[in-house]
Formats: sequence, structure tokens, C-alpha cells
Amino acid sequence: MRDPWAPSAPSHTDRSYEALCRTFDWRIPDHFNFGVDVVDRWAREGDGLALITENAAGEVKEYSYSDIRSLTDRLAQALRARGVNKGDRVIIMLPRVAEWPVAVVAALKLGAVPIPCIEMLSAHDIAYRAENSNAKAAICMAEQTGKFAAVAGQLPVRIAVGATEGWDEFHATIAAADGPFVAESVSAEDPAILYYTSGSTGHPKGVLHASRGLYAWRSSALHWLDLQSGDRIWCTADTGWSKAGTSILFGPWSCGATSVLYDGPFDTQMRLKLLERHRINVYCAPATELFRLVGEDIDAYDLSALRRTVSAGEPVYPVTAERWERATGLRIDEAYGLTEALMLVLNYPLEPVKYGSMGRPAPGVGIAIIDEEGNPLATGLEGDLAVQTPLPQLMLGYWRDPQRTDSCYRETPHGRYFITGDRAEWDDDGYIWYRGRSDDIINSSGYRIGPGEVENALLEHPAVQSCAVIGSPDVERGEIVKAIVVLKPYFTPNDEMTRSLQAHVKSYTAPYKYPRAIDYVEDLPKTITGKINRKALRDEEQHRSYCAQP
Repeated sequence: MRDPWAPSAPSHTDRSYEALCRTFDWRIPDHFNFGVDVVDRWAREGDGLALITENAAGEVKEYSYSDIRSLTDRLAQALRARGVNKGDRVIIMLPRVAEWPVAVVAALKLGAVPIPCIEMLSAHDIAYRAENSNAKAAICMAEQTGKFAAVAGQLPVRIAVGATEGWDEFHATIAAADGPFVAESVSAEDPAILYYTSGSTGHPKGVLHASRGLYAWRSSALHWLDLQSGDRIWCTADTGWSKAGTSILFGPWSCGATSVLYDGPFDTQMRLKLLERHRINVYCAPATELFRLVGEDIDAYDLSALRRTVSAGEPVYPVTAERWERATGLRIDEAYGLTEALMLVLNYPLEPVKYGSMGRPAPGVGIAIIDEEGNPLATGLEGDLAVQTPLPQLMLGYWRDPQRTDSCYRETPHGRYFITGDRAEWDDDGYIWYRGRSDDIINSSGYRIGPGEVENALLEHPAVQSCAVIGSPDVERGEIVKAIVVLKPYFTPNDEMTRSLQAHVKSYTAPYKYPRAIDYVEDLPKTITGKINRKALRDEEQHRSYCAQP
């Protein structure tokens, strides 16, 4: 059944990109509560399969839309009884388990603002998010509650999956909830979800989205993922990423599809077994994952149900896409997006693909490549990748940071643009080609890592006098985190010191941010204003990487 609120699409007789853009209409409703208008609606109309979960032990569970409706109503009721109300922030740090979407949707039904977080966050990371957001509640696994110890007193509502002292148990809380639940009315402009994402300097930025964003994100599920009711999609993104929101929860469930979650370690053969076992129709995975899968004997697995493979978050090397297509007969269709707006540039099912390209603008999204004065650039000229505003899927702004929010926009004679921070250029066919970041963000295996966060951690080590962190080109991960370190007198640069610095960073912040390579120098290059010149270091690293190629 097609959602009557879904963005319009061309007829089945003409599904061309040109027809899609010509007929597209956002149809943003005045009020939209995802829990009520999507989950509860599908529970009433057809009640298909919403979720399949499997863990490392091979235990499989299935949940219908009516199951999700009942669980989210009861959890929302329990949260309300504990004082969580519309607009309150709720930290949700859960792995790829059924409790994650249940917690997110329950918060949305209340009109509360969930803050999805990855489990790799350290206690330091959590304390910053809890204090910065002034969160009222936290939901996590019992084994993760220790990370909240420093801020437990600031979180009056604490719920854990599994019994632990000082926290209400998740399933017992749901079982004890009683009485009819009435969801909150949520307007399109009401705050709906808050994601923290790394910036090039300072602490992570809180990206606040409105309810209209949750509605608008279904567009990429329709036109990029190509989902229909009853399809099975497996997106392997971490639950703390905005990508998980669009391709596990908000997008697929808006289409009435079934999402698959696997809570277990990464293993290439297990990935292929799960694709076969659960008859996955749409597989969404980062380039790093696909790069490792193409080294397996894919012919040994029955992937006949698979009709679409997509990727986002990091560029897919053409060699990976070509090997995947030879093995499966399927293309890898990339999309480009960012936490502030989600998917902006797509590759489409029935349109030509150019491996290495980001694709073409999403329907309803105005993309421009502009110079510093805001003038649109011609084909083949590199400039700032910019988005025309207003745009329904664009964030409300950075949490309690109007100055940083304003700095993302550029007023030009051609309108007001949101500047993505990425550099790109057009080709003659209207495809966009990524040319790098205009800031210092490191993209490693799809993780956005701000160099400032790693530098701050390194500077806490007693041996470090100064340091700079950059991205170093890497065939498998795209980039790795590399630190250039000046040690204090009497400390020796050796393998033992490298291991000590790496362990220190892992203990201070999320482990994926630790520097996989460390160089030691006597001094760091500076700009004329005395700041560390990361650009000079990046250029030197790019040159070194190029010279090292066979």
C-alpha cells in the first residue's frame, strides 16, 4: 500500500530521472508524529513484518508492526509516568537490537527528542552529550550503565536492558505499564531528533532535526533504496548514526518494509550467510564492508532475493563496485548525504551509474557548485557543494549554537545556500563528483572523526607537548587517523610510546578514533597566525601516499 503522504513519483510508464524531478512534490503535512502516522498506521493497515533480529548465537526474532505499536505505546506510557514529556531529550545508546527502534519510536510518540548514540562512546563522550543536551533520560544495555556514572544524578530517568542497580529494567518497565496511551500532537517544525556529529574543531556538534525531517527522509527510501511494502532491507550502519535512522528505521518503515538487525561481530562469511538466510532484497553497506566482501566466494551463497545494493558514508572505489557487479550481477548505487540533511545526491535504479560519482541531486533538492562569492560554477570546475534553502530535510540548526548554525549558510545573489563543507564538480551529464572536504574532518570507514577530539585526547597524555591529527589515505578504510606528535623532553619516540598513546586515546574517547599511525617530529608547521597548519601536513601525506604507490 502506498503512503498517501509519500512524496510524489512519476508513473510506472516513465520512471526516468527527468520525469521524477518534474513531477516531484514534497507534500509536507502540518503535523507528523512518526510513531502514530507510520508505525500505528501500518499496524492498522496490513500489519506486515516490521523487524527481524538475529544475534551472534543465531537467535532470530520477528516483530510485526502491531508488536512494535504495542511495545512503543507501553514504553512511552512508562516514560511519561516517570516525567518525560514533549521536548525532553532522551539518550538512547543501544546496539543493533529490537530495543533500539522501540526506544526511539516510544520517545517520538511522546514528542520527546531521542539522542541516538553508538556504544563505543566513552564515559567522557557521554558526559558531554548529557550535559550539553540537558537530557532527562537515558536508555542503554546493563553492561554500559557504568559509563553514565558521572552524570547519573543529572538523569532522573534511567532504563537498562538487563537488571542493574539504580536503573529500571527495560522489559519489566514495559510489562508494568498500564492504562491507555495517547500520543502527543507533533507539528512539522517541532524538534524530533538530535544527532551528535564530529566537527573539525572542539566538541561534537548537536544536529537538531524537526519532525518534517523524519517525514522528508522517506524520499531517499523510495527513490534510492527503491523500497516497497514487504521488502526486506539490511542496513548495517551503527544505530548511533543518522544513516541508521534513514535506512533502518524512518525510511524503511515509512514504506512498510521489513528491517533486519544483526547484533554480532563482523565476519564476511556471516554477512553473506545472513543475506541468504533472511532473503534480503536491499543491502545497504559502507564501502569498507563491501571491499572485504568481494574477496569472498560469493557464488557459494544464494543471493537470488537481492535486487539492490547501495552504499553511503564514504566513497566506493570503482574496483570494489566492478567486482561486486561481476559476482552478483548488481550495481552498487552510492548516495551522498550529511547528518545535517541526510541524503542529498542519489543514484537511481533505472538510470545509468558512473562508478566513482556521487550521482545526481535527489528530487526536490536544489544542488549547486559555487565559488566563494556564491556564483554557480560551470561543468568541470571545482567549488563548494551547496544546497538551496529552504529544504524540508535540512536540520533546524546546531543545538544551542546559533552562531555555528549561521556560519553554515551563505547569502548570494542567487539565494541562500547551506554550505556542506564538501568540494565537488559537475560533469556534462549532470553527475556530481566528490573532490574532498573543505575542512579537516577525517572519514574513516564511514566514521566522521574530528581531529580536535583526538588532539585533545593526546594532549592529556603526560608525554605529549603538541600534536596534529590528519587523515592518511588508506585503500581499505578510505582514510585512517594519523597523529603527528611532538614529545616533551626526556620522552623517547618508539613503539612502546606509540602503543601508550594509542591506548590513552582509546580510554579517553570512542576507540574508533585512535590514531592507527603516529609520526614523531621536533616541530609542527604553523600558519602566519601561529596555528597548526594541518593543510601542509595533509598535502605532505597525500604526496607521500602517491609516491608510495607501485
